[in-house]
Amino acid sequence: MPQDITYQHPLFGGKISCTFPNRFQDVSDIREVPDHQEVFADPNRDESLIIELLEFKPDVADNGSAVWFLQDLACEQDAEGTLVIEQSGVLEAPCLTYYNTPAVVTTAVGQMAISKGRQGREAQNIVKVYLANLRLKEVDTDVLVTAYEPIVINPLSESADTVGAGVAVPAAQVGCTPMDEVFKLAVTSFRVLDWSFF
Repeated sequence: MPQDITYQHPLFGGKISCTFPNRFQDVSDIREVPDHQEVFADPNRDESLIIELLEFKPDVADNGSAVWFLQDLACEQDAEGTLVIEQSGVLEAPCLTYYNTPAVVTTAVGQMAISKGRQGREAQNIVKVYLANLRLKEVDTDVLVTAYEPIVINPLSESADTVGAGVAVPAAQVGCTPMDEVFKLAVTSFRVLDWSFF
């Protein structure tokens, strides 16, 4: 049974919030993070959760938006062997309604080989990536909630020093909430507290 303590985290100066385990540390305490992102990581498990605000992409269809952003992310990170494992249909999010227009949400789960930071391809880890696209059309914003879960850590990766090389230990086995549940909680609890922020 997972022992994680979860709580509602204020994001972007308290304008937005979402809930996830407190084992995820604010990366901005360690390094600079772009203003349009909130990045949290569990260094003991090499797992991360990123909330990102982007300009709305009107040319991307709702029904394939999460897959589009997942593939864009893979390209941006110079990933290899990217597979889309699953994707959802379009769901409405009544709790994210602005001027009577609810946000629409799509999700996708993929697997890819990516390197950490500036490490080269020889140090790629195999990672499962969970991505949700919350489309706030009335405020011209695409929100991405992305969670990274290592599957296999390359011995040459800087992650190997912290979590060890080889197949990652399942979260539940060490008393942590599995990443798919962390992701679902973060997405379903996502709230805009101040719409004037946009």
